[in-house]
Amino acid sequence: MDGQRLTLESLTADGPTVLIFFRFAGCPACNIAIPYYERELAPALRALGARLVAVSPQIPERLVEIKRRHDLSFEVATDRNAVLSRRFGILYTANATTQAKGNFIGDVTGTGTWELPQPTVVVIGADRVVRFADVSPDWLVRTEAGPIIEAVRAALPVAAQ
Repeated sequence: MDGQRLTLESLTADGPTVLIFFRFAGCPACNIAIPYYERELAPALRALGARLVAVSPQIPERLVEIKRRHDLSFEVATDRNAVLSRRFGILYTANATTQAKGNFIGDVTGTGTWELPQPTVVVIGADRVVRFADVSPDWLVRTEAGPIIEAVRAALPVAAQ
């Protein structure tokens, strides 16, 4: 959100990274999940030397709201044009019924499309290999902290576990 470009190399330079994909700053379920991850996941990951980044296709100017609202200690990044979400295959397009109701989601996110990422967690090891991925087809269901922490532990060198 601060204009810095995140790369796989920079994200994994010092250890594993956890990417939490969410829909947008005003999403009700996201505003329950993100503070949960702040309380239950962020401290454990810091202790393990892992990085946590929340990722949304929403434009940075609108995405900053969720970081401020919840005083997040971890990074929040925009996935411009949903490029990474598309590469991971986690995007969905709102169905015709949702589209007919109005409230164009592209106006909310600033992307100009009906596409959003499914709630997803990806753990990437320092070796840049995906070690864990959990994708929920239900926008209300999110991955619990425990399995994420275990996946990060498994991605650490034996001496660090």
